[in-house]
Amino acid sequence: MTPAELLKDAFGRILESGTAVVDGLTEEQLTYRVGPDANTIAWLVWHLARVQDDHVADVAETEQVWTAQGFEERFGLPFDRRATGYGMTTDEVGRVVASAELLTAYLTATHEATVAYLDTLTEADLDKVVDTRWDPPVTLGVRLVSVVNDDTQHVGQAAYVRGLV
Repeated sequence: MTPAELLKDAFGRILESGTAVVDGLTEEQLTYRVGPDANTIAWLVWHLARVQDDHVADVAETEQVWTAQGFEERFGLPFDRRATGYGMTTDEVGRVVASAELLTAYLTATHEATVAYLDTLTEADLDKVVDTRWDPPVTLGVRLVSVVNDDTQHVGQAAYVRGLV
């Protein structure tokens, strides 16, 4: 198994878990909060897809699926088009309202763009420095694993909330 195949498997699991966690839920269930400041399933799945889309498009030097495929308009959220959910207030989290179908469509389209990019990579590409703002500088491999880690945590949180719903 190549490193790119390993990453594709990891991102595939995020897609599988992310679509399963929203499957069959109503908008009311997707926006349920276990506490007044808790994240909702809708926000968690939207956010994990936004982070993946943002970070992969950045390293791939492509337009984000969010804007390229019209998801920004389809979601109609009251945020800047660059918003990924990072640092949002509890009020902003509550404004992420979307159907399971729309969340699944965005996550799927983002996954497809991710896989298309991963298909272009060689093992040597993963050692390329993509962010010098950190010490040590961040390589492409580290950035992609970071996205997998973040997405996996958020899909697990969403699954926990689904269990409570």
